[in-house]
Amino acid sequence: MHVLLVEDDAVLADGLTRLLQGHAMVVDVVASGTQADQVLQRAEVAVVVLDIGLPGIDGFEVVRRLRARGSAVPVLLLTARDAIEDRVRGLELGADDYLVKPFATAELVARIKALARRNTPKPVSLSLGRLTLDTSSKRAHIEGRPVELSVREWAVLEYLLQHSARVVSKQQIIDAILPWGEDVSLNAVEVYISRLRIKIADAGISIRTIRGFGYMLEQDV
Repeated sequence: MHVLLVEDDAVLADGLTRLLQGHAMVVDVVASGTQADQVLQRAEVAVVVLDIGLPGIDGFEVVRRLRARGSAVPVLLLTARDAIEDRVRGLELGADDYLVKPFATAELVARIKALARRNTPKPVSLSLGRLTLDTSSKRAHIEGRPVELSVREWAVLEYLLQHSARVVSKQQIIDAILPWGEDVSLNAVEVYISRLRIKIADAGISIRTIRGFGYMLEQDV
């Protein structure tokens, strides 16, 4: 996994580089936002670990320029700032995750790996029974008939299809559809599941409740 680390604190950058290399990651390090912007214009990386407070252009501007070029490379922001406004700004500009210094190194490694997995190309379509999801156009069909879904309903159904015939918990669903920790209750998941059951009732598939564990999407026998 190729990681670009953008950090102007030399001691911290050295420590993080050694940490990530110990987890089989290839790490390039730059110390300014300007350098990061230049590297990202010519190099392909799996994840960018980006400090916000940088010499030259700051981390926010690096993210803004990256997304303006149409790049979807995952970005994990690192900052000593803990104001909610900074978190919101970073995410609205297109960052994918956020860690406030000081942080646990194990959590940093886990978040980088999660972002890399999330950015792995997904199938263009997912199908089960008579239901097909076109993941590129975000359209659902039952034997050609369109199924109207809200953004959250789509996300839940896509996750269930990706894990069909396996039990997934409510918390796993929340973590998958809301990776930045937006406040959604477990009861809200029940509402989405209830709506989906109605909308896919004639698709030849069922969302089973596995009491005490969660839900499982399976094809009707």
